[in-house]
Amino acid sequence: MRGLNAIPGQPIAAACAALLVLAAPAAGAEPGLGDEVYGATYTKGTSEFEARYGALAGGPHDGGDALKLEAAHVPLKNLRVATQVALERDPAGHRKLTEAAVEAVYTVGHAAGIDIAVYGEYAFGFNGEHDALETKLILEHRAGPFDARLNLVAEKALAHGERMEFNYAASADFAVAGEVRAGLAAFGDLGTAHRFLPRAEHFLGPVVKGEIEALGPELEIEAGYLFALSKARENTHGQFRLIVELEF
Repeated sequence: MRGLNAIPGQPIAAACAALLVLAAPAAGAEPGLGDEVYGATYTKGTSEFEARYGALAGGPHDGGDALKLEAAHVPLKNLRVATQVALERDPAGHRKLTEAAVEAVYTVGHAAGIDIAVYGEYAFGFNGEHDALETKLILEHRAGPFDARLNLVAEKALAHGERMEFNYAASADFAVAGEVRAGLAAFGDLGTAHRFLPRAEHFLGPVVKGEIEALGPELEIEAGYLFALSKARENTHGQFRLIVELEF
């Protein structure tokens, strides 16, 4: 991680505009399943391999899960590029490849104590899923041991009649002992451009993060359980999540 120079309001306005006009596949999965809350800054020259797993527990969708594998590199201090594949399993136990995607995170700058970045992704759909576009506005605030992140997401499947959808991912955590952090994570739907903020699916729960540096490559692990809220309770009780990342 590294600090950024202050930026004028115009790039921020451009970033917000980009969020509103771009749009990615939501593959029908519950919010947050196999996803992460993106940070706004990265370290130049680093590479990452990440596996993200989420599994639903209880309810009609019990046993459904998602596994996402990502390889990323940071060629510039303000640019991270990555490729990703997603494999999902329905409650009946059939796992399938749903997408392969290319993505980029561009760090716009720093203003009012907040690091700001924008994200873009093109996903190639498989097994009945449409190609799609996704964009995120990424906000991150760090103060000593505290870290808070908010991702505002717009996504749209590239098919006739599909509407732009909005959702969010958020987290807040503290360093509690050495490289161990604890906090909360939340994911949820915000509706569409035609129906914003309806009764929708949301998940919220505790997460624990840790880092191990003695192995050579830095190993980062995040584990947690998110409780189903609002409409999500109709399908499941919650979701287990596990993220394992190697940075070198």
